[in-house]
Amino acid sequence: MSGHDPIVEAVDLLAPAFTDAGLDELEVEVGDLHVRLARPRAALPEPPVSTAPKLAAAPASHAGDDRLTPFGEPSPGMRFVSAPLTGLWYAAPSPGARPYVAEGDEINGGQVVGLIEAMKLFNEIKSDAAGTVTRILVESGTLVKRKQPLLEVDPR
Repeated sequence: MSGHDPIVEAVDLLAPAFTDAGLDELEVEVGDLHVRLARPRAALPEPPVSTAPKLAAAPASHAGDDRLTPFGEPSPGMRFVSAPLTGLWYAAPSPGARPYVAEGDEINGGQVVGLIEAMKLFNEIKSDAAGTVTRILVESGTLVKRKQPLLEVDPR
């Protein structure tokens, strides 16, 4: 991804306000820059309590794990696979399908590990590390920010 992309920067700035306000759609136009954020309508079933995606800091199963803080460092000897852009994280190619990876799986560099939906486009997220997946750090359907850790990998 290139170093300076005004659309990605705008999405990074607008996503928290979009989520916090519980909006279904947000459109901003400034000069030649046009950004539209919208919640998927029928992509996944709605959560029972709230339709607003949550910003994932740590997986629910590791919520009390003090070794990991949001955007912190991996456990000693481990590496993170991080989000290259802001959007909704999906661990599987479609609802009900088997996830791309699970804890304990061996992965290769360049292997697809999930999808991030940004501006109604689904982007394949590929691992930049080879090794064993030790932890999945975000739940499917959550809003992730650019550079946020998604997986922890024990490198080969």
